[in-house]
Amino acid sequence: MSTSAAQQPSPQLFFQTINAHQQTESLKAAVELEVFTAIGEGNTTAAQLAQRCQASEKGIRILCDYLTIIGMLTKQGENYALTLDSATFLDKRSPAYLGGAIEFLCSPMLTEGAKHIAEAVRRGGTVMENDGTIGPENPVWVKFARSMSPMMALPAQLMAKLVDPNADRKLKILDIAAGHGLFGIAFATNNPQAEITALDWKAVLEVAKENAQKAGVADRYHTIEGSAFDVEFGSGYDLVLLTNFLHHFDPPTNETLLRKVHSALAEGGRAVALEFIPNDDRVTPPDAAGFSMMMLTSTPSGDAYTFAELERMFANAGFSRSTLHPLPPTIQQVVVSEK
Repeated sequence: MSTSAAQQPSPQLFFQTINAHQQTESLKAAVELEVFTAIGEGNTTAAQLAQRCQASEKGIRILCDYLTIIGMLTKQGENYALTLDSATFLDKRSPAYLGGAIEFLCSPMLTEGAKHIAEAVRRGGTVMENDGTIGPENPVWVKFARSMSPMMALPAQLMAKLVDPNADRKLKILDIAAGHGLFGIAFATNNPQAEITALDWKAVLEVAKENAQKAGVADRYHTIEGSAFDVEFGSGYDLVLLTNFLHHFDPPTNETLLRKVHSALAEGGRAVALEFIPNDDRVTPPDAAGFSMMMLTSTPSGDAYTFAELERMFANAGFSRSTLHPLPPTIQQVVVSEK
């Protein structure tokens, strides 16, 4: 093929992108119909799946072919099979099942904002009423707490091991915007001397307390109800956790909060943030960099911040040093900032 032929323009990417909503809706349909679970049980043909999922054979065949095309299934002859990812995350029998996360990720609070990106670009933030997802006591965060726990279990455990590897001393920990509570709970299960105080809206904390009870750490799990910007934290904390929180706000707002965090820490204490952190070019790695679009459409002033930006916020709030730590196999990274 000549160079000129290889460089011919193609509308392929345009059509793939403009039709990408079909991927979302097909995945939602497959989860609703329990297609992945059915295949995991041994129903591998369209006829078998149609019977198990109570659907038409034609419909199941088209859906499963489409899921194969986009990489969520494999197909050999007439038989469909799960990929490693779909077996791990989409078969209901798996402990890492993520199907429940659809309720939050596809909630109107997130999807409606994404329907008005042009206006959000003009404005520089969400067009949704009541400050989008950061409005006071937004019920979307109860959905988040209940549906996203399976997705957060691994990063929570990895972060606890990273920050408290020896687990050999008493720790007083504040978990800001605790949500499901799994991050604080992971520190408590990793270290029997860790005492956790979780801060969030009252309705959300009910979910965190349920999870602490299930994990057997309820006797070391305390709560503060309200907004992190308004309530008193107390003092003398060894660690303050800021997991998936700073990206909701602009740098001046974050620095105001971080000064409050700095004051609440004991000498030698550390703030631990978990974030989607793009490289300085803001387009790599794609999953972390692309998170900025979700913040544009769902918050008034949030963003996906580079490490340099986060480092500057912590420094401006009085922290002496910040270090960046990847958390494989997750796409997020941890910033540890020392008082």
